[in-house]
Amino acid sequence: MRLHTLLLGHHDEHSIPRIGSALDRMAARSRLFTLHSATREDMVTLWELMKGEEVDAEFFVPSGIDPLKEVIHHGKNSLPAFTHFQKRFCRPDDDSGDIYGYNHGSTEGLTGPGYFVAHGTSDEKDPPSAYVIDYTRIPPKKVATWPEIGSNERGVGALVYGRMKDYMRKVSTHVSIGKAYKEGKELGAYFMLCREDPE
Repeated sequence: MRLHTLLLGHHDEHSIPRIGSALDRMAARSRLFTLHSATREDMVTLWELMKGEEVDAEFFVPSGIDPLKEVIHHGKNSLPAFTHFQKRFCRPDDDSGDIYGYNHGSTEGLTGPGYFVAHGTSDEKDPPSAYVIDYTRIPPKKVATWPEIGSNERGVGALVYGRMKDYMRKVSTHVSIGKAYKEGKELGAYFMLCREDPE
């Protein structure tokens, strides 16, 4: 099913559980197809609809996953090209409560891996959501198979990831929607993620 079909009808509080339940009932392959079918207009609608629907560390790396073991979230963004990617997450081997991760995709060789620390936004004033993927913070550790950790403030990567934060909202058990900001300013860029359950 295409995401646009799920979004048909009234965009109100009754739509939120309907969309989430429909995505939860899908097989993993069908859910990913729905994600990949999303247009920018669909993402704008979904972001506004899911205001107040929050994610947390457990959403990105479910409990029971060992520290420094990756969990893959497949992504689709609203850009005109290079729209498919992955964000790969792991739980650190400490009690910080943060989540570490990087961006995996066809542009990685040009832009760098775009490392980030995901965390709550309770220390921010009027954040767009309660959880953020924060490229201004670089993790001190990584999964052994991940690329070398590097700064987001150098080279081409600085244009993509420098000073950026992606604020996240929940759509369903596996699916989330994000919106990009730089230094507190909206970039007009959206993306969706779909968690791949570890075997």
